[in-house]
Amino acid sequence: MQKPTAIKAIETETSSSFYAYLTRLRWIKRWGLKRNAHDENVMEHSWEVSVLAHTLALIKNRYFNGCVDANAVATAALYHDITEVITGDLPTPIKYHSEAIRTAYKQIEKQAEIELLKLLPDRLRADFAALIHQDTLPEEHKQIIKAADKISAYLKCQAELKAGNLEFETAAEELALRIAESEQAEVMFFMQAFAPSCGLTLDGLMKTY
Repeated sequence: MQKPTAIKAIETETSSSFYAYLTRLRWIKRWGLKRNAHDENVMEHSWEVSVLAHTLALIKNRYFNGCVDANAVATAALYHDITEVITGDLPTPIKYHSEAIRTAYKQIEKQAEIELLKLLPDRLRADFAALIHQDTLPEEHKQIIKAADKISAYLKCQAELKAGNLEFETAAEELALRIAESEQAEVMFFMQAFAPSCGLTLDGLMKTY
């Protein structure tokens, strides 16, 4: 049996704990004020939002004459909740309870962005700053990511309701209303073309072939 080769030493300007922090997103639970039938962590949520945002961007381009960099949108979406590795996931009812709390939390998020960027080697900071500083993203990208975030939350609520968990009933209704009020054509397209099948069982999905 061949012995594993040692990792080649490469001179670096510094050591970084940035990625070590990222991996801990898997331990940050979402929907903390509700009883969950299926636990969801920030890492898996970030992946889902990234996939949804990528799909929304492509729909916008192919069906509604958009000109969006779908890959850039997907990458930014992967990092949209990165600050929660420091702040934790503050439940939406608390985050928006008052203007004072919302403003204070925004300031905490901004500081968390700065602290995370400090963990990176100098030559990588500008690249990651373009992803992590949410306020500096192109407005079109931000809108798509926010829409993907809402759809992800909606699908989570539907899965909980399907499991008989009425804790998510009000959240599901509010999210459905907010999505229905969206003026983004790509969102309406997704909800009609893709969302309905997300509630099917595996046997139900197999029958759709």
